[in-house]
Amino acid sequence: MRPDKIDELYFSDVNKPVLFDRRKFLKTLGKGIIVIFSLSKLSLLQGWGQTSADEEELDFNAYIRVKEDGRVDCYTGKIEMGQGIITSLAQVVAEELEISIESVDMIMGDTELCPYDAGTWGSLTTRFADPVLRAAAAEAREILLKFASEKLGEPIENLSINNGIISANTNETNSVSYAALTKGKKIVHSLKNKPEIKKAKDFKIIGKPVISTDAIAKVTGKALFSGDIKLPGMVYATVVRPNIFGSKKISVNASELLEFEGVELIEDGDLVAVVHLDPEVANKAARKVSVIWDAPEAKADSESIFKYLEDTIKESKVFEEEGNLDTGKSVSKTIIEAEYYDGYKAHAPMETHSATCYFENGKLTMWASTQTPFGTREQLAKTFDMPIENVHIKQIFLGGGFGGKIYNEQAIEAAKIAKLCDKPVQLVWSRREEFMYDRFRPAALMKVVSGVDGSGKLNLWEFDIYCAGTRGTSLFYDIPNNRTRMFNKDNIHPFGTGAWRAPGNNSTTFARESHIDVTAHAVGIDVLEFRLNNLKNKNMAATLQLAAETFGWDRKKEDGHGYGIALGEDAGTCVAIITEVHVDKITGMVTPIKMICAQDMGQIVNPHGAKVQTEGGLTMGLGYALYEDIEFNGGKIKARNFNSYAITKFSVTPKIECVFMDKMDSKPQGGGEPAIICVGGAIANAVYDACGARINRMPITPKRILQAIQKG
Repeated sequence: MRPDKIDELYFSDVNKPVLFDRRKFLKTLGKGIIVIFSLSKLSLLQGWGQTSADEEELDFNAYIRVKEDGRVDCYTGKIEMGQGIITSLAQVVAEELEISIESVDMIMGDTELCPYDAGTWGSLTTRFADPVLRAAAAEAREILLKFASEKLGEPIENLSINNGIISANTNETNSVSYAALTKGKKIVHSLKNKPEIKKAKDFKIIGKPVISTDAIAKVTGKALFSGDIKLPGMVYATVVRPNIFGSKKISVNASELLEFEGVELIEDGDLVAVVHLDPEVANKAARKVSVIWDAPEAKADSESIFKYLEDTIKESKVFEEEGNLDTGKSVSKTIIEAEYYDGYKAHAPMETHSATCYFENGKLTMWASTQTPFGTREQLAKTFDMPIENVHIKQIFLGGGFGGKIYNEQAIEAAKIAKLCDKPVQLVWSRREEFMYDRFRPAALMKVVSGVDGSGKLNLWEFDIYCAGTRGTSLFYDIPNNRTRMFNKDNIHPFGTGAWRAPGNNSTTFARESHIDVTAHAVGIDVLEFRLNNLKNKNMAATLQLAAETFGWDRKKEDGHGYGIALGEDAGTCVAIITEVHVDKITGMVTPIKMICAQDMGQIVNPHGAKVQTEGGLTMGLGYALYEDIEFNGGKIKARNFNSYAITKFSVTPKIECVFMDKMDSKPQGGGEPAIICVGGAIANAVYDACGARINRMPITPKRILQAIQKG
């Protein structure tokens, strides 16, 4: 069975996928000009080189191809999950090739069409893929100019390019198109040298706001996600789940399935599922399967988890250390100690984990909601002990990932079920399954000691981090005596944990920026002034000043309102957030009023994309700061849907303004994750400014605010 109609529906006129042995990759490419390159070797590019089209084994992870029809394909293992790289990567290719963005077709994450990529995470795509794509496009442009020079009888320096047409400067009618130059040719270049790329002053497309190229398809419902794939003879799977995470199967009673015609029971170890041609029947039938489970012992709950982490984890590693802590204490007039807490958070993407797949002639083909298509391929090949080239993960959109779609459990489940029932299978996790089997952001404890002299100079910083990691914790404050330690232990959490948008940086930034505020208040210095006086990172200081000017820091506050600042660094980007909130001292309710986010993210390829990513990060950040919390007792999780796990609603979203440092001649830095890291700290500090309640634990709930007010 070959779902050719699905190929045609999804790829339409953009790309007609073909199957081939990747080891014969270069041999089987169609005609045109192809430039291939390795993302890991950009810093080593020094000279030009060319490879044979017959060469089979090359270290590369992306390529562009100028086709015989003049259109340009850009192939990358990265995926599009709403972060906008399907647009921004096309912009940089179009810029260097002097074509319109509409002429660039992005082919992303297909394991038979795209070279290997480890995964889409860490705000790495723009930082690392963007410069090399520009370099490859620039190389392709030079090849085309060389061909045009020979064809038109003009030296290269006398030629100009306009939207894929190369013309003589002295006679525009003496011209030739990219399509004409590539017809009948097959040329493969390996990018080994660093080519001449455009300067910011010459940009025509980079730096211009472009609406996401997939926006219309998504808002009209034409864009396909894994759960939209329909295959002939496909059955829908529902997995029978325990109530407690980590439970092991003891026995199964499926006698009541006899009342359902066409239902099939699937068992493989602890995996118990039913399949049917109708998803509703599969769901109803699954509820009739009785499984006895052996549940693990509960070692902690929502309230005891932080003490459990501290008591259980004894080993640590020093991440950063400078000066001497005893010296810092001796020269400090005021020393402040505090602990900060952050609970587990769910990714809660709009699209739950899903996978659609089939086996045929020893080969597995799958559409999966995954941030790691090549990693998924490797996991599946290992699970079924099959050659990796016999697993094909197809290109598909994701409805949000945020780090939660790295681990691919649903893909393995779907493939196991398809193998056992010998039919195409679609598995879409329910919202309840998503909350139980999502790998949560870990709960974290941060213990902080700061010391400051009589003039407001920080001299001491001791930062102990339990389970949040050290991402973004390198000090940008000038503190001569400091130490940052990381405490962690494998399998310490009662359920699965993993990456969550700027992993750990949300928790540690909340702790650091809350404590910086506490220290400033202790010595009676304005929190903005205190930060500026103690910053050693000039880029951070400039970003903070931009935020303060945009916000209007010195304007008069209304009654019950408070202002809060938080600074952070993630993915090479400096972030400064200033918030305004209103706190009702009777109910403890926090109403966000305004959020200003300033960022130094270097070159901004797509200002529209940067803006919407920032807005999305701030909105999601309000969720972890004010509402989101996984309540649990051991592996028993209370959250089953959005009525038991609150996220940010439109009705409470404040006015948001995003401003960026003007650095178009700099390298691009991360944009998908940095904005989210400062929200918790900024909100906590604004709440304190509004009502005097210092909240050391997120989410900052009305109950915790009222308790803090009562304690004075």
